[in-house]
Amino acid sequence: MRANELRDKDKDTLLSQLKERENDVSSFRMQVATGVVENVRSARTARRDIARIKTILREREIGEAKGKK
Repeated sequence: MRANELRDKDKDTLLSQLKERENDVSSFRMQVATGVVENVRSARTARRDIARIKTILREREIGEAKGKK
């Protein structure tokens, strides 16, 4: 997922996608524990998406704080 695509979405959508990607990471960890890993890169892409989403949410939070001053 690209950062530009994420910036176009509202906060609720971003939070739901964040939760979904965190679930993907936890399911990957379960797959590793059981030895049935389908896609090794899926955890890496999920972690990067989580970081992008959190960054965009934080940018918006900072922007709102500056706007209120």
